[in-house]
Amino acid sequence: MTPVTDPGARERLLDAAERLFLESGCDAVSVRAINAAAGMNPAAVHYHFGSREQLIEALLETRLAALWERSLGELSQPPAQVAELVEAMVAPLTGLAKHRLGRLHLHLLARVVLGDHRPEWTSRWFGLAPWAGLLRAACPDLTVREAKQRWVLAVQLILQAFGAPQSVRPPGAGPSAAAVRRLCAFVAAGLAAPTGRAR
Repeated sequence: MTPVTDPGARERLLDAAERLFLESGCDAVSVRAINAAAGMNPAAVHYHFGSREQLIEALLETRLAALWERSLGELSQPPAQVAELVEAMVAPLTGLAKHRLGRLHLHLLARVVLGDHRPEWTSRWFGLAPWAGLLRAACPDLTVREAKQRWVLAVQLILQAFGAPQSVRPPGAGPSAAAVRRLCAFVAAGLAAPTGRAR
């Protein structure tokens, strides 16, 4: 469990890590380098976050959670169509892909979500439950489990499209508008597909 700590110190560490990741790439940046860049003692990352991985998770939540809170807050009443849910998921990623810092965030998010580690998100829209609830409102035949499983597959596909390392894409490049439209149509069809259960 992450200790309760000084938010100012946590933010200095997040800022330092983000700057170093942007300059050198995530793999090249050590915990020692983050502590030093923040002007803090060698144990600061472990004290404030628990591990380097948890620092990255906190960085992502701090920087990105509000993107989905704004768009999804409007979709709960009345129930959104599946295509609207996919648009709400993808639109912020399209915006991030236009900027170098945003592409860093996308790459880090893909690493976290597609990796073996299962993060413990605290922000509402970073978890599956609210997304599953909205999907079930649009597709009442789905069980909670099925809705979550479909979102897991959808998010994996979306992040594979958006989360390539910075070094893989040319500067300023993300998926083309046509590729994003195809992706959204494919994901929406998968989320809304019939369950196959006998009625």
